[in-house]
Amino acid sequence: MKTLKAGDTVPNFTVNDQDGNAISLSDYKGKKLVVFFYPKANTPGCTAEACNLRDNYAELQSQGYELLGVSADSEKKQSNFKEKFDFPFPLLADENKEVINAFGVWGLKKFMGREYDGIHRKTFIVDEKGVVSRVIDKVKTKDHAAQILE
Repeated sequence: MKTLKAGDTVPNFTVNDQDGNAISLSDYKGKKLVVFFYPKANTPGCTAEACNLRDNYAELQSQGYELLGVSADSEKKQSNFKEKFDFPFPLLADENKEVINAFGVWGLKKFMGREYDGIHRKTFIVDEKGVVSRVIDKVKTKDHAAQILE
């Protein structure tokens, strides 16, 4: 699978958010979009990352960014995650991996000596025309907003 890189056009997608609302890439036409992929809702690293983005949301918005969190969790899990930590941005329940595959973030991972397929923690900055302007491969979960605003 090919991971999207700077200069690539993001294929349109439509996936439900935590409340069952259909969210499409085209909804963000004309806006700068941050699409952050995380392995699993309510795990320590993913919580730290999403909370850091929440805490810096006003600043990100002042720079013109909209945010979308994506994992393969169910709507119910995403909804619980969003409510528990009061996230101001939608979380996509990409159970069929439509967005995950479109961005190319699913693949072989190694953790504690074990190999398995899963979501790679990556963030994509998408411009107003739907083109990737930057990819953050090494996400710092506790300082992620600063990486985006660099």
